Amino acid sequence: MAIWPDGVDRVVFETLDSTNAEAIRRAKDGLRVPTWFFTAEQTQSRARRGRPWDAGKGNFSASLLMRPEGKLEDAALRSFIAALSLREALVEVCGREDLFSLKWPNDVLLNNRKLAGILLESGTDRFGMYLCIGIGVNLVNEPDPTFIEEGAFAPISLRSVTGLTIDPLDFLNALAAAFERWEQVFQRMGFSPIRTEWLNHATRLGEVITAKMMDRVETGVFETVDETGAIVLRTPKGLQRISAADIYFGMEA
Repeated sequence: MAIWPDGVDRVVFETLDSTNAEAIRRAKDGLRVPTWFFTAEQTQSRARRGRPWDAGKGNFSASLLMRPEGKLEDAALRSFIAALSLREALVEVCGREDLFSLKWPNDVLLNNRKLAGILLESGTDRFGMYLCIGIGVNLVNEPDPTFIEEGAFAPISLRSVTGLTIDPLDFLNALAAAFERWEQVFQRMGFSPIRTEWLNHATRLGEVITAKMMDRVETGVFETVDETGAIVLRTPKGLQRISAADIYFGMEA
């Protein structure tokens, strides 16, 4: 069983509107110690760009509040730390290395369907910058299909594939320990080893994908992720570095 990391707190709720919202409230109240916020039931879940999300009872909902030093763009690279940690925790609890892959910018796939997502939110207060990393995992059931955006990845649950019922608090222990290990790598060695390991588990690397942005759509071969965390596509117009987009497979521009 994973050992809870030293110097990191956790707060457990039965019901909460949103773990990210609670973490941000605590940050604004002056919380400075890295803290995980966990709830058994989340009533106002949200995904990227403010989209609503159905967390579902029995699934995993938690957020890590931290106060990283340095620039905001460096803090944002922790989405890759979170993805690696999430994959590592999943492998630990079910013993299946082959099942999980990573989809840029912040999803974990199980058999090429969406199992988990990551939402980063940040801000500043009198203590400096805070970063909130929200994580949701379909441990036991899949979300209501009405919450799924058209063209988005179909969701899947861990139990539907493995037959395992994982206690969400046990999963939090595994995730917190994995995150702390990768965070220490990041602090000692920077983004390079994080980037290399993330690419080792990236889905559709070297294949044609489509990036849908607010103002345009780009289709090209997924070449790499660069040192800033941007995805790099090789297109007829040349290499395109994209810092924010929704990624689709098999969608024409």
